[in-house]
Amino acid sequence: MSDTGQDLGYDMKLEVVTLPVSDVDRAKSFYQSLGWRLDADFDLGEVRAVQFTPPHSNCSISFGKGLTTAAPGSFQRLELVVDDIEAARKDLTNRGVEVSEPFHRDGGNLQPGVDPQRRSYLTYASFSDPDGNGWLLQEVTTRLPGRTWQG
Repeated sequence: MSDTGQDLGYDMKLEVVTLPVSDVDRAKSFYQSLGWRLDADFDLGEVRAVQFTPPHSNCSISFGKGLTTAAPGSFQRLELVVDDIEAARKDLTNRGVEVSEPFHRDGGNLQPGVDPQRRSYLTYASFSDPDGNGWLLQEVTTRLPGRTWQG
């Protein structure tokens, strides 16, 4: 047991991931075009922070000026879970985003198309923001046992 008296440790929730971008206004326009909720746009002179939240997500993204030293476009495999990969792709492409065709994991290999059995966790599509930060859509319809918090 930890000092908190809980086997799992103290409750912590991933709230915000900060992305490195080169042009704050261009990134803001891109993420707005996805239909994500604009939570904040604070300009404090030397620091500017913009925050967006994907629909129904408990985690947001932020980007801006003076927030991170990471190279623009250096974040890869930011995963967005969706319950229908084809509907999610259609929504994004209708919004002008270039999204890969679906692909799936077959053993250790990636194959074109959706998983033939539509098993959770195995079908993907990808896209990037204007700086090249890479996003991965992952289709999950049923969570594996132990993958949800109880209580």
